[in-house]
Amino acid sequence: MKAHQLRMLSKEELKNRLRELKRELMELNFQKKTAKVEKPHLFKEKRREVARILTILKEKENEKD
Repeated sequence: MKAHQLRMLSKEELKNRLRELKRELMELNFQKKTAKVEKPHLFKEKRREVARILTILKEKENEKD
C-alpha cells in the first residue's frame, strides 16, 4: 500500500494491518530458515510497509498533541 492510502485508514485498521504484516514477515523468516524462499523481494516490501505504518501511527498520535 502507498502512504496516502494508509493515511486514509483508521488507527485500528492500521494496527490490524501491522499485525498482519508482522505475521507475514515471521512466516517468510521461517521459510528462509527451513527452505529456499520463492520471492525474496517480499522481505524488503513488508519491512518498508511496516515502517510506513509505524510512521503514520506516530503522526496520528502527534496530531492530537
